[in-house]
Amino acid sequence: MKRGILLTTGKARPPQAAPPGSPAPGRRGRRFELQLHPADIRKRVRYHFFTRRHLVLAGGVAALFLAFVGFAAAVAPPVVTSLLSRSERRSLLSERQRQGERAQEMVDRLALLDARSEALRLKVDKIFLAYGLNGHETVGQGGYPVEPPPVPKSIFANVVERGLAMQAELAEEAQVLETFIGEIQQFEAANREQARTTPSMIPLRGDEFVLTSPFGSRRSPFTKAMGFHAGIDLAAPAGSPIYAPAEGVVVFAGRYPLRQSVAWWRYGDLVVLRHGEHFVTLYGHCDEVKVKRGAKVRQGDLLALVGNTGLSTNPHLHYEVRRRDADGTWVPVDPRIYILDHRWRDEEKILVQARSAPNLDDYQPLPPVLGR
Repeated sequence: MKRGILLTTGKARPPQAAPPGSPAPGRRGRRFELQLHPADIRKRVRYHFFTRRHLVLAGGVAALFLAFVGFAAAVAPPVVTSLLSRSERRSLLSERQRQGERAQEMVDRLALLDARSEALRLKVDKIFLAYGLNGHETVGQGGYPVEPPPVPKSIFANVVERGLAMQAELAEEAQVLETFIGEIQQFEAANREQARTTPSMIPLRGDEFVLTSPFGSRRSPFTKAMGFHAGIDLAAPAGSPIYAPAEGVVVFAGRYPLRQSVAWWRYGDLVVLRHGEHFVTLYGHCDEVKVKRGAKVRQGDLLALVGNTGLSTNPHLHYEVRRRDADGTWVPVDPRIYILDHRWRDEEKILVQARSAPNLDDYQPLPPVLGR
């Protein structure tokens, strides 16, 4: 026999017929009886009695449960949506942070490109000065103004704005440099000999030399009087090789006779190169001269070794560049504006000074044997 359930309703029964667990005798009113019949007939039937109040309470509990379920169903979607929105917002903020860091990296790279562009611009200016070109009349002067694109509003707006401004400046600088370089190439194509004979390489190599005395006015280390220094002094270890900065011919190699000129004798062992019709370069205080008068040299050929000969306080190279002016005079110029393979700390100042005419009244003119 299967287990069954029997629900009955009716008035109160006589006391003698009341099954176990029934309400106490004497209570009246409608009630409900729930009988649980087990599958095994040997087991007792279980009786449960419910009054109207029990049913009302059960119905109220069921109603509350259904109301709670309905409320949860109504409230759950916005809550879930809010939780998802917070997660998505955190994800977006994290992504924006990453994009901002990438933007900063790009700005740093643009800053590096800007520094390299400025170095190239200085080098181009030096080439213009070395070739005697008029930079104020070149078509590249002034540049091409470029308007930066609009900047999107965000927490990284300052970074983006700076990057866009730098991008516009670099674009303008690149256009200007392209024009300048084109003019230089045209000049070199039309003046090949001058391009080969312009002293554009530093005579010393490596990083073991130090500029100890620049071009221009200085106090003499011997007389303590102010005077004009027609070249630059580069302190270097004794025996360091000295190389030709450009193609040329050796017009002097050795010690200038004291009886002919004390000023030139004080340079000790001296090498002088003639570079075409425009330049003469001088190398003073050498220890050992490696070339002879009349020899033709090419850029990079060994000329001598750094020494301490003549009127000198320490091993160094006295390097001069002289340029022929309109009346044929060899006028000293700052060698640093011609050196393209080494950058000086104050190159902008050097270029500004080179464009103005310095006071050269007290410099030593080249003797005929050196400048003919």
